[in-house]
Amino acid sequence: MVNKITVVGAGNVGATTAQRIAEKELARSVVMVDIADGIPQGKGLDQWESAPIELFDSRVTGTTGYEATAGSDIVVITAGIPRKPGMSRDDLLNTNAGIVGSCAAEVAKTSPNAIIIVVSNPLDVMCYVAMKASGFPRERVIGMAGILDTARFRSFLAEALDVSVRDIQAMVLGGHGDTMVPLISYTSISGIPIRQFMTDEQLQVHVDRARNGGAEIVKFLKTGSAYYAPSSGAVQMVEAIVNDQKRILPCSAWLDGEYGMKGLFLGVPCKLGRTGLLQIVEIELTADEKAALAKSADAVREPMSVVKL
Repeated sequence: MVNKITVVGAGNVGATTAQRIAEKELARSVVMVDIADGIPQGKGLDQWESAPIELFDSRVTGTTGYEATAGSDIVVITAGIPRKPGMSRDDLLNTNAGIVGSCAAEVAKTSPNAIIIVVSNPLDVMCYVAMKASGFPRERVIGMAGILDTARFRSFLAEALDVSVRDIQAMVLGGHGDTMVPLISYTSISGIPIRQFMTDEQLQVHVDRARNGGAEIVKFLKTGSAYYAPSSGAVQMVEAIVNDQKRILPCSAWLDGEYGMKGLFLGVPCKLGRTGLLQIVEIELTADEKAALAKSADAVREPMSVVKL
């Protein structure tokens, strides 16, 4: 347990993230901050009133100012406008860049030693914005995307094969978007290679569905986007950091030569611990996976080059 965790944004993703952090008692104090007066305060009070039932002692509060967030150990940034039907993650680019940039700058002022976890879309570029605005080192700015993409891929495989999600091992790398890279060569069920259960054609169906997992939910909801699974992904990262678990999870990290790339955030295997990003783990990829990862990197660099900082 740490002293304080702040969640920026009290919308569906932010509020669900705060609730899960509190229920896991990962911090003594959980603060939600949002510009919409009344929303973070009301949701924070509602969550705190659930504590006697769910049996947690993490104190949840809401605020519209960053003063109450001062000294946070971890800050999860979920602020931004959500996707609407027909809208790509990149359509959100400059609007959310302004929001995330201002949030990260406030975090740097009030919690200069915090670890920032970015959830806002387009994810990889927003990580870049947050790092630039905060001035934090790469070890303390990490993006949540690969965990979500991997969870979607695993859930689709479990459903198709009628097996437990617990037994499916997988990892999705690359940018959080249509060019994400599910690693078939590392996908297995209880250690048994996935190709013993499915043909390449069958696998491709689930790869494609994982790549469009967010859009599929947006299409159903019509007026919102996913939040249960994204919040779970963010909280898994928070838990790994708070408890110094040394977990290796697919996260968006700033590359400085790893995988032959530098100068961008991209989804890669990351070891997470109490100080944030401990290590980027470089694994052997097939020729096709290397090519797909390079293509995904190009798709991230393009919006990075035009984002307004």
